[in-house]
Order: sequence, then C-alpha cells, then structure tokens
Amino acid sequence: MEFFKDIHHSDLSIVELKKLLSINNLTTLCSSITEVTAAGKNQADIYCLWGAFKLSREEIKNGVRFALTSCPHALAWTITKNDADQNIVLHCTIDKKEEDPDFVDSIEEFVADWSSGISKYFNNKD
Repeated sequence: MEFFKDIHHSDLSIVELKKLLSINNLTTLCSSITEVTAAGKNQADIYCLWGAFKLSREEIKNGVRFALTSCPHALAWTITKNDADQNIVLHCTIDKKEEDPDFVDSIEEFVADWSSGISKYFNNKD
C-alpha cells in the first residue's frame, strides 16, 4: 500500500531538506515518533506509535528515505523535494496491497504527523 502527502514550500533546497531530516530531528518533525535512542548519523532505535523499531536513514537524490528495518510490514517512507511543483512529497509504503483498516488509519496518522511537523517547522522558521 502507498500513502502520499504534499507540503508546499518553494524556497527550500534539497540540501536544506536533507539537513533538516536528520535522526536528531525525528521527534521534532513527527509527533508519532516519541523517542530516539542509540542514534547514529543514519541509524537509530526509535519508539513510535507502533512500538520499538530499528530505523535506517538514507540520503537519496532529492531527499531522504527512512525505513523501519525491524518492521514486519516493511514500512518505509521518503521525503523528497519535487522541483517541478516545488512541493515536499511524503511517500510511505508497506508490503501489503490490503491491510487491517485500523493499521491503515495509523499509517495515515503517521503521514499526517510528518506533514504537520514539517509544516510547523517552516511556520516557526518564518
């Protein structure tokens, strides 16, 4: 399954986006992530709305890809800058075509929390 959210922010460069999306900023940018431990530059143990997981962070061409590497649903998400429309795109996936409606709701909440957190960051920055 796939979940998407766009956030308009035209004056953010890809370099700035990658810097913003650090392990150290996870709890600030997403209220669904409540604790980060054993943090390195590109890996951490986190506690989120689904419990405790190993997390990896990878810089990709236009942003960052995160993955819960110990998640039984292979949950991963990217946050990238789309130069064509100047939006920040959140794209979250799991390894199932259909899933329990409560779990789907929680993923939608997770994506909304990321969107809200990034929007709040920019609103507080201005």
